[in-house]
Amino acid sequence: MKKWIAVVAMMCLIFSGSGQTDSKPAYKRFPTVPPLTLLKADSTILTKENLKKDQQTIIMYFSPSCEHCQHQMEDMIEHKDELKNFQIVMATYSAMSELNDFINKYNLPAYPNILTGRDTKYLLQPFYKIGGLPFQALYDSSGNLITTFEGNVKIDVLLNAFKKKD
Repeated sequence: MKKWIAVVAMMCLIFSGSGQTDSKPAYKRFPTVPPLTLLKADSTILTKENLKKDQQTIIMYFSPSCEHCQHQMEDMIEHKDELKNFQIVMATYSAMSELNDFINKYNLPAYPNILTGRDTKYLLQPFYKIGGLPFQALYDSSGNLITTFEGNVKIDVLLNAFKKKD
């Protein structure tokens, strides 16, 4: 009988511990701008600390060869005036040569509010549990998460998400 009670007690401990694992993705448990580290085309590092404070931010995870990502970029450039007050951080896992081609194709140095880099530590994909590209996370001027989007998003939808937060 004592052995039976010990087995039942042990099973209760095992099952009670396994139920306490938080299954929410990291970005929902920590709803602020993540501690990103991106290698920029000029070999400098972009970190969370380098981002402008008190400015609304869009973090876009993309692939330079992804057609959806290219369409999203084209839409963003078409609406550059509406997005000029937003800090846009574009991160990719792709090779630096592909990132450089993307930067040149869209003349991104002409847009000082768009920052690009390679996620060499592969932090962002698991942090956001990204399943499709492009992926965008929107943050208010205090660095708090507003919402996320997977796939192409119309610019007016992005802007409305920021307006709803204000």
